[in-house]
Amino acid sequence: MRVAPMTSRFLDACRRRPTDVRPVWFMRQAGRYLKQYRQIRDKHGILEICKRPDLAATVTLQPMELLDVDAAIIFADLLLPVEPMGLKLRYAAREGPVIDNPVRTSEDVDSLSTANTDDLGYVGQAIQHVVRALAGQAPVIGFVGAPFTMASYMIEGGASRNFIRTKKLMYSDETLWRRLMGKIVDVLAPFAQLQVTAGARAIQVFDSWVGALGSDDYVRFAAPYSRALIERIRSTGVPVIHFGTGASGFFKELHAAGGDVMGVDWRINIDQAWVDISYRSAIQGNLDPVALFAPLPELRAKVNELLKRTGSRPGHIFNLGHGILPETPVENVKAVVEMVREFKL
Repeated sequence: MRVAPMTSRFLDACRRRPTDVRPVWFMRQAGRYLKQYRQIRDKHGILEICKRPDLAATVTLQPMELLDVDAAIIFADLLLPVEPMGLKLRYAAREGPVIDNPVRTSEDVDSLSTANTDDLGYVGQAIQHVVRALAGQAPVIGFVGAPFTMASYMIEGGASRNFIRTKKLMYSDETLWRRLMGKIVDVLAPFAQLQVTAGARAIQVFDSWVGALGSDDYVRFAAPYSRALIERIRSTGVPVIHFGTGASGFFKELHAAGGDVMGVDWRINIDQAWVDISYRSAIQGNLDPVALFAPLPELRAKVNELLKRTGSRPGHIFNLGHGILPETPVENVKAVVEMVREFKL
């Protein structure tokens, strides 16, 4: 299935077409920094919100009403696909995601299912709710984790600092690693396609843990699977945003794995990142999320500097270099949207 084109400032920038002003949205724009979201979280767990399309849609729409950004990103969780694969996912207080039966052996990989992607249909239903509510005013972004990041969670059983179990498996049994990564791609690709069918008009691929790798290991153990995933998503006709955290040391290699838009974290100047890929993709980013805590004059200086660095070349989408932090002042997020709208070279 290939989708019909939709006109929007954000989608024009994804295609490196000129826009009247710079499009802007924020990673984690639906989340804990918003009082309205915290009120819902007081009554419902994260997985419950994700699995109830009415709640997921409500949370997705909150920043659209408050911030006037150029795109909505569906409220979901990166790890939702591990459940239909047969893993037990829960959220522990102050610990984040926990997988109670992590993948450690060949038998564990054998037992992973790739046949139950339809179990994630609640995400598609939430997207449909949001698309109806927005009525063409802004596109909806869907998302999936990148294969390396998903594998890391599945092997470690949660977040990790050094990824010892992941790298031990990667280095000691490359055949098993390939089987695992292949299965992950075979789940993520139809999940992304499900989101497109429901109305998502772009898909962001988050490689949250890719910064744990060096350049050579990325090229050998991660890039082939990210490339396979991105190619399968692009076959739907929607642009793919490829975002890796901590990957500034191998940004060219990340770009070689694919993406109509490359997301940049705050550890590299965005103009240098764009030069590094010879302007062959659009670029998204990359204000330090902690800059949102700065006094407004300093914040304006940082926003303006970033916008000057990207200049008048079509294809820049303003965003942060990572997600909005929970303690972020809402007024400062609103102010950034206004600063981006007002900016003139």
